[in-house]
Amino acid sequence: MSLDVTIDDRGIVRVVLARPAQHNAFDEALIAGLTRAFTALGGDPAVRAIILSGQGKSFCAGADLGWMRRAAGWSEAENRADALLLSNMLAAIDSCPKPVIARVHGNIAGGGVGLVACADMVVAVDDAQFRLSEVRLGLTPATISPFVIAKIGAGAARRWFLTAEAFGAAEAQAMGLVHAVAASQAAADAVITGWLSHLTAAAPGAVADAKALIADVASRPISDDLRAITAARIAARRASDEGREGLAAFFTKRKPEWNR
Repeated sequence: MSLDVTIDDRGIVRVVLARPAQHNAFDEALIAGLTRAFTALGGDPAVRAIILSGQGKSFCAGADLGWMRRAAGWSEAENRADALLLSNMLAAIDSCPKPVIARVHGNIAGGGVGLVACADMVVAVDDAQFRLSEVRLGLTPATISPFVIAKIGAGAARRWFLTAEAFGAAEAQAMGLVHAVAASQAAADAVITGWLSHLTAAAPGAVADAKALIADVASRPISDDLRAITAARIAARRASDEGREGLAAFFTKRKPEWNR
């Protein structure tokens, strides 16, 4: 198995990349497995949050060498179809309505950086080394670029896409790719425990709506249409079962039903 998926009684899912001998590099099976997993988990009402991590020495070292060798012999049309499968996998993670937390360590290259960019919250162990290495191979980070640029911005991309330099956890945090840096995997797990305490205190539907709100509002100009859309969204949420329960719990000084 290239992927290990477990869920606990709180609805916390752990998705673990399980190709440690290959530094969890992508091949067709891992890409397909991640796409299926995040599509299914996103629609499962029992799931409250998803933690993505990797076995072994690295979180994800990008593309598997065997996969790259095969791709080198494919036609442009075959390569386009293959790239769309990777893009579909990243989109399944990026648009998953559940909160996605990535715990990353070791080498994170190419598509592995794309995975990090698609997570909502990221904690990196301070040994992490990131690299957008494609130009050194005569390629570009085209497939992952919409997700990475959305996270780090065009200014940072203009350096790291072009130089293919390695950068560490502190630099990743400074550019917004990573939210927290920890001294060890155990310390990273403690950071995640803190995040989960906040996520599980929030209404699941509201969390999903908030995530969709960010995607829909980001980079749009403030206009009459946008203001009308956002007013309609808060009105719908206030009138929802969760909204009514949350406000009633607040005013009666009790815990809402999702946090009992």
